[in-house]
Amino acid sequence: MAPDFTLKLTDKTKITRDELRGQVVVLNFWATWCGPCRTELPLLDAYYQTQQKAGLRVFAVATEDSVPAYQMKKLFAAMHITPALGIKGPYDVMDGVPTNIVIGRDGRIRYAKANAFDLDQLNALLVPLLREPVPAT
Repeated sequence: MAPDFTLKLTDKTKITRDELRGQVVVLNFWATWCGPCRTELPLLDAYYQTQQKAGLRVFAVATEDSVPAYQMKKLFAAMHITPALGIKGPYDVMDGVPTNIVIGRDGRIRYAKANAFDLDQLNALLVPLLREPVPAT
């Protein structure tokens, strides 16, 4: 099972792992200086727009070495995925950024790797997870 976490969003609200149960969740750890991140974020954003009705949630978690949040307001305003200032829990960048952690509807970690997604990888990983039924509570 995915360990508990609490995301601190840019609007100062918080969201927990338990509040996301039944959805497919992508935690994307990124940095403003990261070239692959700058390519991946727009892809994740577009993918989220097409799959959110199927139960997908994507959170862009800025790493501590990114520029301050106030300097990212324009980027955050243009994105549909949810930007987060940080995460409390045993989650962190693995071997570099971007790091992606995918949690299935059942609350289990299904993918965790330092790697930028491309469209084929997103489809191969997420489409089967989005087709899984929502577990009974």
